[in-house]
Amino acid sequence: MTREDIGRESPANEASTHRRNATSLATTSSPTPASPLPLSIFLITRNEADRIGRTLEAVRGLTDDLVVVDSGSSDGTQAIAESFGAEVVFNAWPGYGPQKRFAEARCRHRWVLNLDADEVMPPALVAEVRALFAAGEPPCAAYEIAVAEVFPGESEPHRWAYSLAPVRLYRTDRGGYVESLVHDRVELAPGGKVGRLNGRIHHFSVRSLGEQIAKLNAYTELQAEDLERRGIRLPAWRLFVEFPTAFVKAYFGRRHFVRGLYGVTTAANYAFFRYLRLAKHLERRRTNPRRGNS
Repeated sequence: MTREDIGRESPANEASTHRRNATSLATTSSPTPASPLPLSIFLITRNEADRIGRTLEAVRGLTDDLVVVDSGSSDGTQAIAESFGAEVVFNAWPGYGPQKRFAEARCRHRWVLNLDADEVMPPALVAEVRALFAAGEPPCAAYEIAVAEVFPGESEPHRWAYSLAPVRLYRTDRGGYVESLVHDRVELAPGGKVGRLNGRIHHFSVRSLGEQIAKLNAYTELQAEDLERRGIRLPAWRLFVEFPTAFVKAYFGRRHFVRGLYGVTTAANYAFFRYLRLAKHLERRRTNPRRGNS
């Protein structure tokens, strides 16, 4: 069976099969320091050959169930992932949330860790995850992990680098990614206790300023569509203040100023991205009478 054949199997059937497998594979014994954890790791990819190797090398040996869902790479990403022992599955791009939900369904273990292909777990964070499972079942249903930006010319995040702390390590019977084109966020069942790890994931999100602009431009298309689907109407007056407000937010609030002049350019890119998102949203309303004029 080819990877393409696997990718066309029913996600619902796959989910059921893998959940049953997770029950049989779950273990209450403590893993040894060098053994794989009762944990699946999954990534979604497209044309990440230049950086996915570093991501997978960092978690080598942490899992016996490494899942990579690829949406059509043409640069050899799949072969690199397979060289690390990953199960590589093709799935045509449905949006961020649905793609991560598809990847969740492929995982064999109840506990899963999600990484992006441009994110690297430093050794201290890997050790922290191992320590979490050393005594058996972790006490919380999910764990937040800080994701800190690393910009071109840097080998690790600045000590004051801006970071978000989303849930990345969690039990699939207590939560999962939401069905959203643009928001890749884990939603947990009520009452689930959420912990926080001390380490930070290193996020090498920017290859270059030009690549960042192209990536953000594509993302604004999804955001405009998402706003339309949810019936949200943003006011037109924001067009006058969106760019300067977003620049201040990025440069000071997200601490791009710690990168010197390069931080000015990345903050400007962020501000343009926020402006373009709004402009495309207003354009959709203007060109389709059913959405109403701005």
